[in-house]
Amino acid sequence: MTSLSLSHGSGVPWKRSHASPVKLVAICGIVDQVTRTDALDEIADLLPPQGLVAVDGVDGAGKTTFCDDLAAVLRERGREVVRASVDDFHHPQSVRWRRGKSSPEGFFLDSFDYERFIDRLLTPFAQGLPFQRASHDLETDEYVDPPAEVAPPSALLLVDGIFLHRDELAGRWDFSVFLDVDFAVSVARMAVRDGSPSDPDDPRNRRYVEGQRLYLTRCDPAARASLVIDHNAHRPPNRYPA
Repeated sequence: MTSLSLSHGSGVPWKRSHASPVKLVAICGIVDQVTRTDALDEIADLLPPQGLVAVDGVDGAGKTTFCDDLAAVLRERGREVVRASVDDFHHPQSVRWRRGKSSPEGFFLDSFDYERFIDRLLTPFAQGLPFQRASHDLETDEYVDPPAEVAPPSALLLVDGIFLHRDELAGRWDFSVFLDVDFAVSVARMAVRDGSPSDPDDPRNRRYVEGQRLYLTRCDPAARASLVIDHNAHRPPNRYPA
């Protein structure tokens, strides 16, 4: 079994960044299940006792699986975890496509309703008030108004999604993770999952790949995150065809 230590970088897949003593950088991927379990245990040790935690990364980085696995580790320790995703706060299609169906700028700027995301989920959760985990159903393209929930004061909100280190969100997290994955890897995963083209340069991928490149350039999420993980080696489940 590989021994992981997040406190040093000698012979292990983690090291502290010299630029920022609070930043931990993974220098190799989480590969096998034993290593992944050990890593999730150590990541769980880093999280605050309560508050807001983000798991960011490009489409196909493995964010949802990572979040679900991390939540399971935390719950095994008796911690209260609320899972949420920015995917449940999309704008309607009329807004998402207002710059054009293939627009990278539209994907980056118009995909999500951050006002509702902040006002309905992040702010009330942080203040111990009733919150909602969704405002929009992507399948029906309709706004939704789910029942409000209240979490105990010790609860951790664990949110997955793209673009979570945008300017309007970066300062809201008590801890954040960026899963670093090359587009050649992430787009291939998306092809397996969704049946989309596997080539990042395919014109049908332009909106998504170039939109996320805009985000990486403008916001530098790896520099803003509390923890960066090389997730190229992660093997997600094969979900296509259904």
